[in-house]
Amino acid sequence: MTRLAPEVEPITEELVVGDRPWLTVVWNDPVNLMSYVTYVFKKLFGYSEEQATKLMLDVHHKGKAIVSSGDRDKVEGDVAKLHAAGLWATMQKES
Repeated sequence: MTRLAPEVEPITEELVVGDRPWLTVVWNDPVNLMSYVTYVFKKLFGYSEEQATKLMLDVHHKGKAIVSSGDRDKVEGDVAKLHAAGLWATMQKES
């Protein structure tokens, strides 16, 4: 008589590093006017005046703001556009 091993369901829940999106962080700087930063957020990301002003105030008062997120290629492009506009920006993984 042959005894069969019980069936075991494989664990399918895995943490995939690529699942966490990247973030675009804009940092406060001593150079750009608040009105210009608001303008750039509206122009590059299509934010409303209200949302762009809120993000600009976060940069001004908190030292930074997250202005976009997505896959690595998209965020790299966003950072490059912000650099071209003269703003200080970096990218980081969402924690």
